[in-house]
Amino acid sequence: MGRFLIAAVCLVSLATASWDGNLNYDSPSRRHPSLGIDVPKLRLAKRGLEPRAWDPAQLKFTHGVASGDPYPDSVILWTRISPLLESDKSNVTVEGNVPLYNHDTEQYIKASKNPICVEYQIGTDKNLSTSSIVDTGTAYTTSDIDYTVKVEAKNLQPFTTYYYQFTVCGSTNTSPPGRTKTSPGPDDDVSNIGLAVYSCSQYQNGYFNAYGNAARKDKVDYVIHLGDYIYESKKGVLGTDPRATNPPREIFTLYDYRTRLAQYRTDQDLLLSHAKFAWIPVWDDHEVSNNGYRDGSSGLNNTEDSFRKDGGVSVDQRKMNAVRAYFEYMPIRQVDMDDNLRIWRTFKIGKLFDLVMLDTRNYDRSITTLNWNDDYVGELRDDAGRTLMGSHQENWFYRSLSESQDRGAVWRIIGNQIVFSRINNTARDSDWLNADQWDGYTANRNRTLQHLYDNSISNTVFLAGDSHANWVSDLVWLDEKSYDPATGAGSVGVEFAGTAVSSSGFATNVSGGNEMSAGLVRDNAELQWSEGWYRGYYELQISPEAIQASYYGCPTVSFRNPLEISLANFTVLAGANHLERSVANGSVESGALQQGSTKQTNLTLNTDKGVWNTTSFDKMYITY
Repeated sequence: MGRFLIAAVCLVSLATASWDGNLNYDSPSRRHPSLGIDVPKLRLAKRGLEPRAWDPAQLKFTHGVASGDPYPDSVILWTRISPLLESDKSNVTVEGNVPLYNHDTEQYIKASKNPICVEYQIGTDKNLSTSSIVDTGTAYTTSDIDYTVKVEAKNLQPFTTYYYQFTVCGSTNTSPPGRTKTSPGPDDDVSNIGLAVYSCSQYQNGYFNAYGNAARKDKVDYVIHLGDYIYESKKGVLGTDPRATNPPREIFTLYDYRTRLAQYRTDQDLLLSHAKFAWIPVWDDHEVSNNGYRDGSSGLNNTEDSFRKDGGVSVDQRKMNAVRAYFEYMPIRQVDMDDNLRIWRTFKIGKLFDLVMLDTRNYDRSITTLNWNDDYVGELRDDAGRTLMGSHQENWFYRSLSESQDRGAVWRIIGNQIVFSRINNTARDSDWLNADQWDGYTANRNRTLQHLYDNSISNTVFLAGDSHANWVSDLVWLDEKSYDPATGAGSVGVEFAGTAVSSSGFATNVSGGNEMSAGLVRDNAELQWSEGWYRGYYELQISPEAIQASYYGCPTVSFRNPLEISLANFTVLAGANHLERSVANGSVESGALQQGSTKQTNLTLNTDKGVWNTTSFDKMYITY
């Protein structure tokens, strides 16, 4: 009798763990269960329904695997296991709350009520031999979370490469294999960390070659994504345009956001990057809606007209739909959040650096430019009450910088969405400043700079995306501190801002982009390099002595290809707090330097051979 009770308790514990182990039932916040799926009620509702009701042959790992948010002893693993490629439409309704869609077969309607069971294993051997396995587990998923699975693999060692895979319980149906890496322990000495930094991957604008190029070269440890992982807008007609948006409209509902995220996760180079690296992502605005702020966005506000035209959802409901889908599909931790919109967090990467990931878009941002109010917001840019982050996040940010300095981390790397440095844009635009960037929130930027200067916080590097162009600047407090652009004296750090994976830049050809870049560096003393034509990414190699930044451009994103050009390379020495002179060794492949030359590659496509001809073969790389 005793052994029977023990066995029964073990079975109950396994069933409980299988439900609770899938973090996506708590999406988007573990502190607010009412916003996610009530797991106890879900278990009760599914009582008597068995995972084995599914024929494993019906089930597909539809969108590969992913990992992210690495800690020294754990990492997040992700997959999706479903009978269908498309997202479940059970939550989609029309007027009168009538279901809009039911799957075709009676068999599916019956079976869809049943959970799907998956097992995962993670080990140090690429072949996942039994002796190498360090953690295993079981998790259920259902249509309630669009059949996604997100688990935390534990019992791991710091700064160690692991391999993982998912399997449908009791079958040989396995996911593609994945590789990941834990972070170093906070007190570990680390000689080098490599990061690939991305932003702005617009599916309808081109192929995600940049993701695949870094994965094929395989010279980094982690991927940092600064936002605009998806776009909420619409383009193209399905069936005639291979990159047309799905759904074929601007997105508002939970189903819409799930479907758009799932579509992006069909790009082969994005799948490759997710399968090879642990990601540390944060959102920008397009994961929800263009130019978002605390109370709305350029595409939606809480007026009757907007509500009627824009999907029949409120600002808050649209944000919740977007955030829930994002947490379901991204390999990101549901940390102990203070509220459902918190994504800002920090990672201690050994003694080498602290990575501080900000949210300058959705958390508590004051009103931004919305197309109809741009002049008004421009007039407000110096208002002391304007904030990009809200007081809660802002105070946390300053504490994080100080605590990082106090604990002795060599570098402070700030993952942020928008360009921090002041940019005089008159060389490419009639508007002097872009009030949607930090330029529209002068007081917030000044408080940040003052904290860095007053507390002598050294070795600070801002990362930025969003602008679809490359910018490299010394970090200076203009009008308050003296600065010598020739030597970098007076700078308190460096900013590396990167172009888009595929979203359009500010130029239509290389020469036109170089001309505008020359005007931009002329008008901005701290801006040491500007480039606005190439799509691509940049890599950072971080050591205790220096940071090496390498920028790469993709010749085209109009079709999938593995080609890239080395655009420019920069060095920041520890303790210098400015770019090393001569900047980029005095020469770049495209764009313009403050002091130096541009060596422009002329590219033409050889349509007969499907390859690129170039006058500078030493700068062209094939990453296969």
